[in-house]
Formats: sequence, C-alpha cells, structure tokens
Amino acid sequence: MASKLHQLRSKAVQASEFVAKNGCAYYRELLEKNKQYIVQPPTIEKCQELSKQLFYTRLASIPGRYDSFWKELDGVKHIWRNRKELKVEDAGIAALFGLELYAWFCVGEIVGRGFTFTGYYV
Repeated sequence: MASKLHQLRSKAVQASEFVAKNGCAYYRELLEKNKQYIVQPPTIEKCQELSKQLFYTRLASIPGRYDSFWKELDGVKHIWRNRKELKVEDAGIAALFGLELYAWFCVGEIVGRGFTFTGYYV
C-alpha cells in the first residue's frame, strides 16, 4: 500500500511540474484558438449574464425536447406493433445497441466504485 501511495505522489509531482512548465503556453494557445468565443469584456457580470442566458435558453428548449421524446416513443410503439415484419438485421442492430448501453452502464459502475470490480470501499 505504501508503494502505491509513493507512486501516486510521484505521478502527482510529475503532473504538477508538467502543468507548471507548459500550462501558461497551453492556456495562451487555447485562448488564441478560441478567441471568437470569448465575450468582451470578460467580467464577472458578463459571466453571470451568460449563465442566465444559457439557463433560460435550455428552459425554453424543453417543449421541443418533450415533443421529440413523444415522437421517438411513438416510433418504438410502431416498431413493437409491427414486430412480425422486423428484419433480423434491425433486431441485431437493436441488440448491439442494448449491449453497448449495458457496457457503458458497467463502466460507469466501475468508475463510481473507484475503479474496483468487486465492490465499494467500506
């Protein structure tokens, strides 16, 4: 356990040294590449205004998303009603999609447990 802690500390030191050495250059480069997205003047008030705009824009988009959800649900109902006409290819694609969803769920569970396969640390 002590060796793992030592390895973790050395990795953290290496990462902080790398950031200290290259962080400013990367920051300037990133800002230069994306200067068209920077709102002038970059003040706290402007940030608060933009966050309110984002919140209310997302709030205004709820009816459209609600309608899209019901259209998707109607499509699934239509496929379920006509499942006898379903091709093997379409069923295979749906099965693979379901398998991928389950795999991402499992990855999320592993990450949530702190990258252990056996269970949570208690």
